[in-house]
Amino acid sequence: MVQQVLMEKDEHKKMAISLFNKVWDLMENPDRTEDENLEMIHMVHTSRYHWGIAGQPVNLSRGEWQISRVYTVLNRAEPALFHAKRNLEICLSNKIGDFDLAFAYEALARAYQIAGDEENVQKYKKLAYESAEDIAKKEDKKVVLNDLASI
Repeated sequence: MVQQVLMEKDEHKKMAISLFNKVWDLMENPDRTEDENLEMIHMVHTSRYHWGIAGQPVNLSRGEWQISRVYTVLNRAEPALFHAKRNLEICLSNKIGDFDLAFAYEALARAYQIAGDEENVQKYKKLAYESAEDIAKKEDKKVVLNDLASI
């Protein structure tokens, strides 16, 4: 029985990773069709579902971050904010810092931007920059700072 559960979790993990990567491919495609936008929404939620079975809190955080980012790309403020807030809650309640915490703040800044709330854009952008100072790996810090510059 234990072996079956482990195999099942492994399959969920593989599915979560595969879908996460496919969502990135679609997000980076500037010529997405409406059907591809819908496919991207379904895949990002499905990836997060699989992480919920096979992942750790950091995977859940990253899944929520990616969902928020998809909705931001699609200019849908309400679900972008919902998932960005959920991402930050997961980081804070599980003491997840470093790269992931900075990106949780980045997601909120980006979501508030499409919601037209400049005060919160600046608040969360500032928190993201402050969190980026604590990122251990230089390359990770560079990724966060480059992303923040695009807001």
